[in-house]
Amino acid sequence: MARRGTNLDRVGGFNDAVVLDAIRRSEQLSRVELAEVTGLSGQAISNIARRLLDAGLVREAGRLRGAGLGKPRTLLELEPTGRYSVGVHLDPSVVTVVLLDLTGEMVARRPVDQYADDPDLLIDGIAKTIEEVIAESGALRERVTGVGIAAPGPIDVERGVVVDPPNLSTWHLVPLRDALGERTGLPVVLDKDVTAAASAEKWAGRGGSFLFFYLGTGVGAGLVVGDEVIRGSSSNVGEIGHVIVDPDGPVCYCGRRGCVGESSQPRYLVQEAVAAGVLAAGIDLDDRPAVDEAFARLCALAAEGTSAAREIVVRLAGRIAKVVEDIANLLDLDRVVFGGPHWEPLAPVLGDAVRDALEGRFLLRAVHPFEVTGTALGTDVGAIGAASLVLDRTFSPNPSVVGER
Repeated sequence: MARRGTNLDRVGGFNDAVVLDAIRRSEQLSRVELAEVTGLSGQAISNIARRLLDAGLVREAGRLRGAGLGKPRTLLELEPTGRYSVGVHLDPSVVTVVLLDLTGEMVARRPVDQYADDPDLLIDGIAKTIEEVIAESGALRERVTGVGIAAPGPIDVERGVVVDPPNLSTWHLVPLRDALGERTGLPVVLDKDVTAAASAEKWAGRGGSFLFFYLGTGVGAGLVVGDEVIRGSSSNVGEIGHVIVDPDGPVCYCGRRGCVGESSQPRYLVQEAVAAGVLAAGIDLDDRPAVDEAFARLCALAAEGTSAAREIVVRLAGRIAKVVEDIANLLDLDRVVFGGPHWEPLAPVLGDAVRDALEGRFLLRAVHPFEVTGTALGTDVGAIGAASLVLDRTFSPNPSVVGER
């Protein structure tokens, strides 16, 4: 649903965003239609449309003709090259940089080559890769609105600091936002990886109320309720890794057994596969590349129908479903969207298995269905989400940030 504007001149910036957002959601709208969906006067729409055209944010896209329409109406649509945003996904296994145009389409991407445990070296590598991605795309640098960073929590959003992520042992109170801003000269925003992923789904046009279940080096939950991204009091919403789903499960680093985060890791699943004879013994569980290779093999065997391999993934689905069930019932959600680096190899089995495990558990199924789906944005959803944070903050009608632009 498009937001309604106000005809008070003092919030003209908000009204511009309302109109821009309405065009984005519908792809093309005439001025008359914009007045109808936003509640703004025809004169206000004309003034805003002219400003957006002059700023290069929208363009005219032909005329709408039809019976009873009278004079043909000129359609407006987003100008993709009007603005760009950079997204950076910081994950312990891979760091990715992408560039989105104003419509949210990815126009360039590149992994960071200089991956290092040392924060300063890695930030240098990220800054270098950002410049390479912008140059590769052919985008005018002055049209790059800013950089969004999706990082594992916990984070301190106010200070722009990555606090102590469990899988980045050398990252203690790293001022990532300011450090990257100094290196690039661009405005930088920092948010949690799961929140960024949920923002990406929302920006792509599938809002509503949903849970984004992130499967990566850690697990996490991004939340959108009533088309609004939920961040919590410190922007650290979604820390679900220590929800206990199996009292007899593996010991987590927190000291308890059966946390969903620990029991969802490739290392644990590979260990299960070795014990079941699905994979050969001798895999070094402390060797990340070896574990990743074994995990890919396990997922392939499960997708091919190997019963013991499928059973390992089905048990994982049962553990995940327990968490999804509680959140979906608590918040009355429409769907769960799965994504993250480990979703794609698991998807052929995990998606249906979670759906089966949730059958009958959603208490409001008599009122509305609950959908289980995977992200349509692929493995780069975290980086895309980081870039969409910039677009969302800059161009979406969020009354709470009026005056901050």
